[in-house]
Amino acid sequence: MRRFEFPVDRHHAKAVNETIGDIRHLQWSAALMAVLLGAGSAWLFVLGRPWSYIVGVVLAICALTSLFMVVWTPRKVGSVEDLYAKGELVPAVVSEIHPRGYTLLALVDIAKPDTAKPHYALVARTVRALPGKGYSVGARIPSTSVLGDRSTRSRGETYQMASIMPIAWGTRDSKVLAQAASQIDGVEWNLLSENISSSKKVRTSDGQFVLLDPADLPDELH
Repeated sequence: MRRFEFPVDRHHAKAVNETIGDIRHLQWSAALMAVLLGAGSAWLFVLGRPWSYIVGVVLAICALTSLFMVVWTPRKVGSVEDLYAKGELVPAVVSEIHPRGYTLLALVDIAKPDTAKPHYALVARTVRALPGKGYSVGARIPSTSVLGDRSTRSRGETYQMASIMPIAWGTRDSKVLAQAASQIDGVEWNLLSENISSSKKVRTSDGQFVLLDPADLPDELH
């Protein structure tokens, strides 16, 4: 696995990293749900009916589960430094420009660590903003892969979820960004450029990624 280590600017990441923002939004949603479920449970207990006690207990359990999500989510995902450190350095390019953001198309190996061969996929992520000046289609955005499963019971050779985080969300240093881009083989950048036209198909697919046929890959990626 190709990793890229760099000093993460936490203040910058907190301001622009949309992955961190998504986690924070999930926490707030879970906290709000816990409050609503807890209030509903309390009202049902006050109501004092036999059926209301049963429903109240169910709502109380759901409220506790939501509170657990508030605490568990950041611990499961880890810090922004952990996300960058655990992920693989991958190429991504601007593939679509929208009125309120961009779609990035990335080349990611979604094979699990014990899998003998790589499983390359095109991965799309629509972002609201990228630090720096305006970007055109084809602009190179070195990124880190973010992989996971929907369930701990998954036994497949590939991850069920795939996304990316631009290195630019973790640092303002242009030298670091240039270094990251230079560590990615030109074959990978070229393959992405050739597949920009597939961006919408990937973006609208289940999970926002599409596995590539090994026969369509250059020899360097086998």
